[in-house]
Amino acid sequence: MKEVYLLAMARASAVPIEALRASFESEEMTFTPASDGHGFTIEAEGSKLEVVFESRPTPQEWTSDLFSGSEPALEGLARARSFYRFAFEPGSSQPTVPVFVALMCARIVLLHSEGVMVDITSSKVHEPDDVGELTELDFDIRDHLNLHAVEVIEGETPLWVHTHGMEKFGARDLEIFHLGEQDLLPAEAFLHELATDIAFGQGPTLRTEMGTSEGQTFMLVPSEEARTNLLGVPLESFEGHEGLFLTVVSPQGRHNTAELLRPFRERFAQEPTEQTESMHRETQVLLPAFKARFLRRGLMEPLAFLVRAPFETHPEGEAVTEQLWMEVLSWDDATVVGRLVDGAVHTTEWRKGAHVEVPESDVNAMALSREGRTLDEEEVRTLLNAERPS
Repeated sequence: MKEVYLLAMARASAVPIEALRASFESEEMTFTPASDGHGFTIEAEGSKLEVVFESRPTPQEWTSDLFSGSEPALEGLARARSFYRFAFEPGSSQPTVPVFVALMCARIVLLHSEGVMVDITSSKVHEPDDVGELTELDFDIRDHLNLHAVEVIEGETPLWVHTHGMEKFGARDLEIFHLGEQDLLPAEAFLHELATDIAFGQGPTLRTEMGTSEGQTFMLVPSEEARTNLLGVPLESFEGHEGLFLTVVSPQGRHNTAELLRPFRERFAQEPTEQTESMHRETQVLLPAFKARFLRRGLMEPLAFLVRAPFETHPEGEAVTEQLWMEVLSWDDATVVGRLVDGAVHTTEWRKGAHVEVPESDVNAMALSREGRTLDEEEVRTLLNAERPS
């Protein structure tokens, strides 16, 4: 078994075992106390989780540069007086299942005491609310990984970008070489897409040409093979990263990925302000008919209503506006209540699946789909014009 998560608790003593037993059994998890009366084993969804309790008389000394997380989360880690260590066997037939079981267990334990959760594989620290969102919202690989960019050579493409955190899914971490600053966001989007497939047990076959969602091709090669033709990178660059990776290369096995990342750059292209304003004006004209059609929809009607609105994110501490789509769930006077169908690309502040509310005056695009097919513009106008009074 591999130790994956650490619950850093503010209390020095273990949570009473009977209180934990009652909580886990109510969640239909098999709970078995350890012989020491503090730790326990959980079995659920075909996975087994071993939890060991460790008490410390004084908070462990931590340096913030070892972990990423919010300031309150890092402070909670520094104050910890005891720990629950979570271990399981990664890499089942569905690799996300034992991870989800462990997260559910962490969430339950945190209901009984103040604390934070450390993802050892990615060096991330999560507050209790984060843990709750990880178990409730749609899976987002960014919650489970850290990406590092390291300058290993000189020139216009000096960066080695790699992940930390794939071990919990029973997989090697990913890496890609010879990137420039302009490649960071596209590489991040590509690696997250690839890592998500691997986390769900759907990763590409090694040494086999594969296509991305954008149609470009690449290969995954074990790092001990791929790095043999990596010229000019000193070996000391890999100190502290001695583990084995999977390296992204071209179909010819070269470390040339500029063409691979080209379509991913388009995801981060800023929509012209004039276009957004024009879409906003047009949408607001049609919005009353859109709202009227939504309010009289049938319970079994296979019609989905989607709207787009601006959401603020804060990458690197600076405010950035992203236009995100949400499926409309209800309409409360002039407020649209919905569920995000895509997450923010820059941060995880707005996760896919999150329930959100926006003023209808902010809506700048809308769409309708029937049985999974998005209606074209003419179909939407025809449907909405039927709502206009004659």
